[in-house]
Amino acid sequence: MKRSMWILLSLWIVAAMLFAACAPAQPAPAPAPEQPQAEEPAGPVAEEGQAATVVEAGELVPPIVATPCAPGECLFEGQTVTVIVNTAGPKGPISGPFYEVRDEFEKATGATLEIVEVPFAEHFPKLMTDLTTGTGQYDTSIAGAWWLGDLVEGDFIVPYDEWYGDPRFPQWDIEDVLPGPRALLMYGGKKYMVANDHDGQVMYYRRDLLEDPEHQAAFKAEYGYDLGVPQTWDQFRDVAEYFNGKDLNGDGTPDSGLTLHLKVGGQGMFHFMSFSAPFVIGPDNPNLYWFDPETMEPLLDSPGHVKAMETLVDLIQFGPEAMLGWSLGESWDHFLRGEAALTFTWGDLGALAQQEGSQVKGKTGAAPIPGTTEYYNINTGEWVKTDGPNMVGNTTGGSWAGVISKFSDAPEATYYLLALMATKEKSLIYAARGWDGVDPGRYSHFLPPDGTADINDYLAAGWDEADIRDYTKAYYENFNAPLQLPYLRIPGTFEYWTALDIHLSEAATGQLTPEEALKATVEDFNAITDRLGREAQLKSYRTSLGFE
Repeated sequence: MKRSMWILLSLWIVAAMLFAACAPAQPAPAPAPEQPQAEEPAGPVAEEGQAATVVEAGELVPPIVATPCAPGECLFEGQTVTVIVNTAGPKGPISGPFYEVRDEFEKATGATLEIVEVPFAEHFPKLMTDLTTGTGQYDTSIAGAWWLGDLVEGDFIVPYDEWYGDPRFPQWDIEDVLPGPRALLMYGGKKYMVANDHDGQVMYYRRDLLEDPEHQAAFKAEYGYDLGVPQTWDQFRDVAEYFNGKDLNGDGTPDSGLTLHLKVGGQGMFHFMSFSAPFVIGPDNPNLYWFDPETMEPLLDSPGHVKAMETLVDLIQFGPEAMLGWSLGESWDHFLRGEAALTFTWGDLGALAQQEGSQVKGKTGAAPIPGTTEYYNINTGEWVKTDGPNMVGNTTGGSWAGVISKFSDAPEATYYLLALMATKEKSLIYAARGWDGVDPGRYSHFLPPDGTADINDYLAAGWDEADIRDYTKAYYENFNAPLQLPYLRIPGTFEYWTALDIHLSEAATGQLTPEEALKATVEDFNAITDRLGREAQLKSYRTSLGFE
């Protein structure tokens, strides 16, 4: 069977997992052509009990940067660019900026922009159906970075190296992107994703609680050291234990030390990745986390991974029992209502904390994910103690960005659109306002001395000054950390991650021990690898990590 067909089979299995955990994978027919959606971005999507509205669009809009073309001189007169993009969801209305830029793009190029919004769970299957059939309905997708292995190895998208820097197109600087997220834009030495969103996870904490003199005195009396921003997961546990059961928002009811979300299909596996990184990655092992790059044997049952899962499962006792069935938004809301002292997640939470309905605006501190005092070196099979906290940065998440279909009949016009939205002037506004799902990741997004952003841009978007200073500093340090969790970008990535997600839930709910859960994960990983082709997967894995 050809490599591309193995990839397609994997994709359909992943799609089946998303919709019915036990249903067999069945190839679906190609979808009928989509019609462009409504002329305006989706409005607020709020549910009863929400503390903030995830997709509430504000009044701050990016500037016009493209010059209208004169009649008869438009570069792409008569062409049509169709984008497929996630509709409103926990990440926000990623589609929103396309509606804002459509008129500008059309006047500057003479082309027409059509926007197709689909739910998250439908995006990848619809895109892959279009690509594997060669239909070419979608010129571009705002894709998740973990899709890149499938898209490049399947020869479904084209690099844009020849257009980058060409004066015919809007100019943006890939070197402005910090090293961690910049690596996700490339594959095998070529540029494939045009910078947009820059995902990574940091820790959030209630600044007002940690700075309270009464809490500081009581914590030191109980734990023997000063209450402060946790730098290790041991300290995180102490802080979570101390605040658990206390009234943290003044409503007279006990609250939680922390909040997580552990429902299968709720993206909990992403959080395990960030959490576990410093238990495994260290100065003498900067790369080995997922697979052995010589054999493609999974590494997730190493003592470091097991210790990480044991530690994570232990922390569950300091959050509400209901979080075992929570998805991402429910956990975010628990923090936004002031009902938890700690969490760790994506940049969206920092932006949501500034919105109407949040009870923690001006109280939300942020810092890099905590580290460990030792890590398991997979190379030597030994635990290694470190002089200080072993901190590991991450680019965990989708880092949603534009790719160009091989079957597009308007590839240059498509690149023009993506480059226009990647310009510094627009990107800063996207990152500052938060509602559009774009998180910061460029030097131009960060405040001096780390970057060149003006704090007034964030204040204009409604940020509290202390919150934005903590937030941008945390992300700058995360993306610039010398050690980074390797990002998995090989065919079948989401199938591997779905297996991890299922077994993480089994450990969290006590159905399996952490060691049993990770051994089951490794068994599933091996089965996936064997079905997709071990040699081909190994080559992709080495390419994705820059080994070849």
